[in-house]
Amino acid sequence: MAHDVGRAVAPAGQAHTATTPNPTRLYYVDNLRIALTALVVLHHVALTYGNIPAWYYTEPAKDGTGLVLDAFVTLNQAFFMGFFFMIAGYFTPASYDRKGPRPFLRDRLKRLGIPLLLFLLLIRPVTDFGGYLHLRDAFAQRGDSLPYWIYYLASWDAGPMWFVEVLLAFALVYAIVRRRAARRLQHATGGTEFGRSPSTGPSTLDRSTPRAPRPRAIALFTVGLALATYGWRILVPNDMTVPFLGLPTPSFAVQYASFFVLGVLAYRRGWPQALSRRAGRWGFVVATVATLAYLPVLATAKAGTLNGHGSWQSLIGAAWESAFAVGIVLGLTVTFREHLNRQGRSAAFLSPHAFAVYVLHAPVLVALGHAFGWLHAPAVAKFAVVAALALPLCWALAYAVRRLPHADRVL
Repeated sequence: MAHDVGRAVAPAGQAHTATTPNPTRLYYVDNLRIALTALVVLHHVALTYGNIPAWYYTEPAKDGTGLVLDAFVTLNQAFFMGFFFMIAGYFTPASYDRKGPRPFLRDRLKRLGIPLLLFLLLIRPVTDFGGYLHLRDAFAQRGDSLPYWIYYLASWDAGPMWFVEVLLAFALVYAIVRRRAARRLQHATGGTEFGRSPSTGPSTLDRSTPRAPRPRAIALFTVGLALATYGWRILVPNDMTVPFLGLPTPSFAVQYASFFVLGVLAYRRGWPQALSRRAGRWGFVVATVATLAYLPVLATAKAGTLNGHGSWQSLIGAAWESAFAVGIVLGLTVTFREHLNRQGRSAAFLSPHAFAVYVLHAPVLVALGHAFGWLHAPAVAKFAVVAALALPLCWALAYAVRRLPHADRVL
């Protein structure tokens, strides 16, 4: 999602779509990032007014429309952060090839580490100050005091920037793997080969002619992802969080890691450009059918049985989640490639500010939540009002911050 994630170099020898005026940029990937970033904002607005208390400011729903928001959150969670990791993985090899191991890691630390520190030291204290005041008052009623620094350390987490934490870890692992592979290659060949570098390993010249993955391979990956997720959730169920790191969904770690690896492979093999329109249609079909088949289990499952712990319900849940994620990612990738592979003025403005929106959106949503606390309306109505204001305000704030000197170098 950082600056390099907004760039795409088309595969060598790959024909470019006629709708793309710049042959070195995949505009549909930029547009996907815009859509997914907007979805993150909407996701957190839905948490504000639904029945899942997993945000800085919440108003639990008092009517049935809160279930609509909960369903929206559940569908998003099944795929959208995995999709982000896939996009990040897609742009990682080109960045590493271009810069080499040490400059690559320095760049990741700068473009991801600085925004993470910005959030932890400046944005989070502002965003979560209401939580501190509430807990301080509770302590005062018991005759105790609560200094802010104690609250800050005790409640420390990275909030939505957990994604950046994990992405930094993935970048480090990727660099280690590439470095070791390069050393093995150098040892085996006794030097360098055409198109290869002893410091970086395979170069972009090594990429084969793009060919889409076969349906059988996609199906096997989906089944493997479901089984691995099911097994992982025996140890790390859905209701578990990771203290200090603040990972809200560690039970999705298998999806996040596997989708990042898929992104790397997709870049090397040109999968996004090679996927057929039929694959995109079937992706949506599979996601829809899987969801309809999952509904009876979701409606009848006892509390906690879908979270993991080895229950058969959690196996069905992992199967749905995996099929839905793979299907939606296929469908959206093909749809954006075929129909949204160009940018007008609006998209050209939204795209470079998307990462800044991700970093900065939390205080905007909390401020809007407080501002509309007086409004008594169905949960879905408050969601619609706040969402309509949140999206333009988040992009306006991102634009203003990126206008500051040197800010656009890390945002």
